[in-house]
Amino acid sequence: MQEWTFLTNHAHVLLCVVRDPQARLRDIAEQVGITERAAQRIVADLVEAGYLEREREGRRNRYRLHAELPLRHPMDRDTAIGELVAVLIGTRIDPDQVA
Repeated sequence: MQEWTFLTNHAHVLLCVVRDPQARLRDIAEQVGITERAAQRIVADLVEAGYLEREREGRRNRYRLHAELPLRHPMDRDTAIGELVAVLIGTRIDPDQVA
């Protein structure tokens, strides 16, 4: 029987980035339990959808969350992604991380 979780890999990657806006994809992948390539695709999805903004700082990327954007599922569109993230990380979101 395969194990399942309540959160998707997209949610896990987003949480990693919010906790550490300069996290390396290699580290994110390890934490989530996915390949580095999968982490790269997920971050690209989140950037393309507007949830994350990527900014180059030297040799690394820094990510900012657009906390005001609604969740994607029709049942959840009245909830902002920032509200969900705040609940899951157990603290308010650092305004410096929010675009």
